[in-house]
Amino acid sequence: MADGEEDPAVFTAASLPSDPRLLATVTNAYLGTRVYRDVLHVNGVYNGAVGDTHRADVPSPVNVRMRVPGAGSPAETFTLNTRTGTFSHVLQSADFTATHHLYAHCSLVHLMAFSITIRRSAPTTRPITVQLHTPFVPTSQDLDLKQGPDFQGAHYVYGQTLVPEVEGGPRPTVHMLWTPVPRALTLGGEERERRWEFLTAVAESEEEAKGSYGEGLALAAAGSLHSSHARAWAALWRGCSVDLDGPLPLRQALRGCLYYLLSAIPPRGSPGFLFHGISPGGLSNGTRGEDYWGHVFWDQDTWMFPNILLFYPEAARAILEYRIRTLDGALRNAQEQGYEGAKFPWESAATGREVCPEEIYGAQEIHVTGDVLMAFEQYYYTTQDEKLFREDGGWELVDAVARYWCSRMVWSEEEQCYHIRGVMPPDEHHCRVDNSAYTNAVAQRSLNFAADVARDLLVPVPEEWADCAKKLKVPFDAEKKYHPEYDGYSPGEPVKQADVVLLGFPLMHPMSPEVRRNDLEMYEPATAPGGPAMTWSMFAVGWLELKEVQRAQSQLNKCFSNITEPFKIWVENSDGSGAVNFLTGMGGFLQAVLFGYTGFRITKTSLRFDPALPDDIDRLKVTGVSYLGTKLTFTITREEMRIAAAESPRDPAASPLEAVLEASGQRLPLPGGQSVSFPTAAGWIQRSPTETP
Repeated sequence: MADGEEDPAVFTAASLPSDPRLLATVTNAYLGTRVYRDVLHVNGVYNGAVGDTHRADVPSPVNVRMRVPGAGSPAETFTLNTRTGTFSHVLQSADFTATHHLYAHCSLVHLMAFSITIRRSAPTTRPITVQLHTPFVPTSQDLDLKQGPDFQGAHYVYGQTLVPEVEGGPRPTVHMLWTPVPRALTLGGEERERRWEFLTAVAESEEEAKGSYGEGLALAAAGSLHSSHARAWAALWRGCSVDLDGPLPLRQALRGCLYYLLSAIPPRGSPGFLFHGISPGGLSNGTRGEDYWGHVFWDQDTWMFPNILLFYPEAARAILEYRIRTLDGALRNAQEQGYEGAKFPWESAATGREVCPEEIYGAQEIHVTGDVLMAFEQYYYTTQDEKLFREDGGWELVDAVARYWCSRMVWSEEEQCYHIRGVMPPDEHHCRVDNSAYTNAVAQRSLNFAADVARDLLVPVPEEWADCAKKLKVPFDAEKKYHPEYDGYSPGEPVKQADVVLLGFPLMHPMSPEVRRNDLEMYEPATAPGGPAMTWSMFAVGWLELKEVQRAQSQLNKCFSNITEPFKIWVENSDGSGAVNFLTGMGGFLQAVLFGYTGFRITKTSLRFDPALPDDIDRLKVTGVSYLGTKLTFTITREEMRIAAAESPRDPAASPLEAVLEASGQRLPLPGGQSVSFPTAAGWIQRSPTETP
């Protein structure tokens, strides 16, 4: 962003980054691309068998670059406007301005579009020509594309993926219509301004593709195609925002993180397609050999999901439904490894079968199964949506995960407790270890949650669940008062990324402040400084818990080396390697603010808060926090905290809420449309025990 520019929502530059991986992305939940890239990707459309499966490359008709022929170079600017979800390229000379807008439509998710506008700015009558350069060829290495008849002026291709993920599995068909792009556009001598619109519609059925293209044409003819997209983005931002009085780079980083994450979630209401989850690099990435090939990891459930849940539980539910739909694959994974229940894959695509190219991760990095269930737990306690569990497959998944963990444990006669042996913890520098603290703690949490849901659904709770949860070993050094990462871990041994520190958050594993501090002190210097971007966010949350705000900020500041200019694209590792548009790192960064500065914690009966603001932040306002059907706005300063409850027209049956202050026990009713304020302190939001008639 240019010096002196104070708008944290608009990222502008006079030139593009030299590394094309760092270009802005334009995506919705169904379609995505990087600007000026020759391919786009479609939600859930993979090609290749098992470990070779990757997002199918679809040729991109929207990869178009404006140029002006002749002498003299017009001034160029490139802008990503996160308010409207639009990328713009502007060429400006003394005589004219040419503007190229590109976007993936926020609510009409089968549409991508771009427009070219030429506006005369000098009183001349000479024609003005802008050249359009595109390398587009309607062929793909992943699809057997065939040409169909033109439709309402659009060209049409369709074809299936070449190789199914598993033998006999589905081979999705992609249908694509696009407005042909001429080599040049000319503003006539008598015209002052003109706009040309170009549409691309992609769907898995001909009917859907043609319907979407026709709808886009009608909106374009009415001059409202882009405005309908911008309105959908405005509604998204009204429902969720994080505003703070603090340093501009922090405000820009937060805005960028939220924009890229919101770009990945399905729209409210019926999205018209099955959502296939969020990969570390999003839909803009995932070609074969790139960004983990578009597979879904724990990154979705642990790092991205809590932020989405806090603002948009409907989108969070869609993520859980993806896991439910892939339960059969998870059941097969467990069976093939000789266990009961469901083992979710380390890398997941369309079927839930393990698609990690390297066998060791799928075999050993089993904590992902507990991470999936942790997301279900957070959703259940935030929404009390029993329907997901009673009718929509949630209970079958919970039960299968609990059975898996019980079968994965072995009894140690020597220690008189259960062990989980031969695993890889989140710290992937170590493998085949016994009793990973994180893995065992998340397994224990899975079993406790499964028992809670069973009781709520009036289902008998197997005695084995409680026994395994109670007697499962979570390594603890009583002398040094810290959690060893696994049996035999030596203090100071290098660690790849956040691991044991995750016991405190998000697992909220019971421990004293002294032990929490010791874990942070032990692992902070041992953790690789160039490791994955989400790591330091979790150290920041830990220090904020202990009210060591400046120490927390020093950890969070490390994340800025993973944020690239000018479009705030994150890289997985600070040296630029790994995944790009790294939504995992963005999710961790958002959690450091949304769960760190606020102290939010989702518990069985409440949403807790315990704010801690660094010295350079005077005020934090979080709008649109969703809890038990009510949207809440938290405004926090060092002196005062205000909580406002929105009216709930969408959910008239939403439970009345109240705020409870921890120190005094004072209860403050939170009826819809009203707010309460009090000196900043710890407390919680809960359902009011006295229901109003």
